Amino acid sequence: MIRLPDARAPLAADEAASAFALLFDGGPDFDDARRFLTDMAARDETSIEIAAAAQAMRDRMITVKAPPGAIDVCGTGGDGSHSLNVSTAVAIVVAAAGVPVAKHGNRAASSQAGAADTLEALGLDLDRASAAAEQTLDRLGIAFLFAQAHHPALAKLAPVRRAIGRRTVLNLTGPAANPARVARQLIGVARPGFLGVFAGAIEILGTDATLLVAGDEPLDELSVDGPSTVLWVGGTSERVTPETAGLPHHPLSALRGGSAAYNAAALTRLLAGEAGAYRDAVLFNASAALRVAGVADDWRTGVEQATAAIDSGAAARLLAAWIAA
Repeated sequence: MIRLPDARAPLAADEAASAFALLFDGGPDFDDARRFLTDMAARDETSIEIAAAAQAMRDRMITVKAPPGAIDVCGTGGDGSHSLNVSTAVAIVVAAAGVPVAKHGNRAASSQAGAADTLEALGLDLDRASAAAEQTLDRLGIAFLFAQAHHPALAKLAPVRRAIGRRTVLNLTGPAANPARVARQLIGVARPGFLGVFAGAIEILGTDATLLVAGDEPLDELSVDGPSTVLWVGGTSERVTPETAGLPHHPLSALRGGSAAYNAAALTRLLAGEAGAYRDAVLFNASAALRVAGVADDWRTGVEQATAAIDSGAAARLLAAWIAA
């Protein structure tokens, strides 16, 4: 049997490409796969390794066609905050503001409710939504690309990942392997000190515009509690706070989520105009997404556009049409 290489030391590009091709094609046995992923995570993955893993996923994913200018908004997860579904709400608000959003997501891994869980609780049929992704992107400007439906190569690794029980490189590759092959993304990274490494991976893969964000807590999104770091891949970085976008501070505890039903109810109230921490977190992160899309020139303009999408009722109407589609 062909074995995966020793991952206790960084892999060269060709070695990493071969290793992940072998891993995703089911070549190694259970123990070898677990060893490889665990050893790599223990020393922290390199940009080359993350890019190689993401490219291997891209080569094997079931793709969908997206309209020009489509973006994705997602995070690596694993920040331990158990917060409400900010990126899911951002996707709806940004789409209602006129930017097509191909939202890539999955069920919860470390929280009670991931994007898929909450959308399902809202009434979205996940299988139907994946099957009709191209149509809803074209007609409504939004789609949910359920990772389980678009990345069958990951299914065979599920037992290995459960046995490892901690973050591996496969938690980092989802945001870099959107099935719609979007060229513009807002990606939340749960480890602020890892932004540069992740940016290097995105540069290797190629992008038109990608903004990486990380709250200091740590948080895989822009924080309304404290400072965050934002990094344009291939460009500049800056430190931002809620005041940067004209928003107030809120304690992170005010964003604490719960079950899928709990998070779905909070999202429904948000789209109905409820004020508070959840709304401001969504406005802040939606502003970032609108900047990535190239339709907002600065933070405050993005907040104004996102506010209009909610307060006009456009976001709520879009969600209702999406569920009914």
